[in-house]
Amino acid sequence: MIKIMESLSGLVHMGGYGGYVWPAYGISIAVLLAVLAASIMAARRSEAELDLLQRSRREKRGGQTEIPE
Repeated sequence: MIKIMESLSGLVHMGGYGGYVWPAYGISIAVLLAVLAASIMAARRSEAELDLLQRSRREKRGGQTEIPE
C-alpha cells in the first residue's frame, strides 16, 4: 500500500514539475472541450440551415419530395 501511495505521490509531483504539468493538462483539456462544443454547435447550425434550404426548395417546386435526375 505504501508503494502505491509513493507512486501516486510521484505522479502528482512529477519530479517537482507537477505544478506546471497538471495545469497545462487542465488547460489543454478545456481547450479541446471548447473546440468540440464549437464544432458540434456549428454542425447543428449547418444542418438546420440545410434543412431550411431544402424545405424552401421543395416549396418552390410545388411540394415535390424527389429531385428528378
